[in-house]
Amino acid sequence: MGFGSYDESEQQEVDADFDDDDAVQSDQNSHDGTIEFENGASSDELLDRLKEIKDDD
Repeated sequence: MGFGSYDESEQQEVDADFDDDDAVQSDQNSHDGTIEFENGASSDELLDRLKEIKDDD
């Protein structure tokens, strides 16, 4: 069988043996706070750097 070929006989039925209680609940780690970030550069410096990056392409 060549690369990329599909053979249904190779596919197996997966029987997951775990309880829902063991699974991670996506809402158990929510965060309602804020974040602040200061990089030390002014808006003009950041815009100039963005222009340089775009010009490099």
